[in-house]
Amino acid sequence: MTINKEIIKAYALKNAVEHEGKAIIGSVINSLFNEGLEKNKVKEIIPEVNSVLKEVNSMNLEEQKKHLSERENLIGHRKTREGLPKLPSAKKGKVIMRFKPAPSGPLHVGHIISNLPSSVYTEKYKGKFYIIIDDTNPEEALKDAYDNIKKDCDWIFGNVYKYLNASDRIRIYYKYAEKLIKKGFAYVCDCNPDNFKELLIAKKPCPCRNLSVKVQLKRWKKMLNKKGYKQGQAIVRFKSDLNNPNPAMRDFPLARINETLHPLQKKKYRVWPLMNLSSASDDMELKMTHIIRGKDHRDNAKRQEMIFKVFNKKYPWTFFMGRVKFSDLVLSKRKISALIEKGEFSGYDDAKLATISSLRKRGYKREAFVKFIEQRGLSEVDKVISQKDFFEVLDNFNKQVK
Repeated sequence: MTINKEIIKAYALKNAVEHEGKAIIGSVINSLFNEGLEKNKVKEIIPEVNSVLKEVNSMNLEEQKKHLSERENLIGHRKTREGLPKLPSAKKGKVIMRFKPAPSGPLHVGHIISNLPSSVYTEKYKGKFYIIIDDTNPEEALKDAYDNIKKDCDWIFGNVYKYLNASDRIRIYYKYAEKLIKKGFAYVCDCNPDNFKELLIAKKPCPCRNLSVKVQLKRWKKMLNKKGYKQGQAIVRFKSDLNNPNPAMRDFPLARINETLHPLQKKKYRVWPLMNLSSASDDMELKMTHIIRGKDHRDNAKRQEMIFKVFNKKYPWTFFMGRVKFSDLVLSKRKISALIEKGEFSGYDDAKLATISSLRKRGYKREAFVKFIEQRGLSEVDKVISQKDFFEVLDNFNKQVK
């Protein structure tokens, strides 16, 4: 179907009627994708869409309804669904999911969009929703972030089964690391990082890779010993296929030495797991059934699945969500903290920020965000939206809930 002015007008009218007389350009463009609009043609069509929106938004609601009724035949009607789609292989009381926030700064609207689906699903299936505070990088863990994460998650999710600190589970991660070494699927590498990288690119093993399990276990104990390896001298690696076409999959790291003072554990540990070891260990220990994560974690999911296979475990069903990219919102934890220090924001709950504490303070309700993620559904497609368009949609949803 050719996307002409009348089709644009039909979708603009539909969007306006659905949102109390105010059509939003982002929503109209998304509807036009269903009519065959190609991404590389969006810039060309925006002036026409803006012109139509100006006309449509100048009408009152009754006029919009009248004009919409005359153009109903131009709109491709898809079967509507209530809520999120069904979760594959999900059984009541058996669904276990998680969110792993790092205590490195404030949680924000991006965390809501990415992780609220997991909360909604565990609520729907009467399952368990874990929050695992991912604090295994002592350099980035902030002491005040722990309580803030709990406050934010209690508000936006409301159904957290249990809060866990990854740093309290170090012995569990050590257990899995040691088992991987004993099974011959992990080794301690003390090669120069640059030399190792050259060998990895050439698909060749480093000298450490084929040492005996007995030697590897001695090296592992040397990592744990305060008088042993120094920071940066050794790293635990997973022994994967060196011929994997993706270099990132070849002998990836699992744990390293970091002697930075930890806000909770202080100097209790010196060997810290990296995400793929801690996530795989947690997911096996806590019996995760489903995982919804950003599609930028595809490689990490493949790495973690390799670890699962070593233990003859089935990897959880996983969906990779596309990102909602805000064209004009500051969401970086580091940037927010830096701007607060400069005095540009009064704190994490500043009204100009899209942090969870700010959104809560501004009167938004959890149900409004639920409506947003239900409308979006599970989508692998990235979406770019301005804060103006996003908050217009959110404000409408917030008015609809009590």
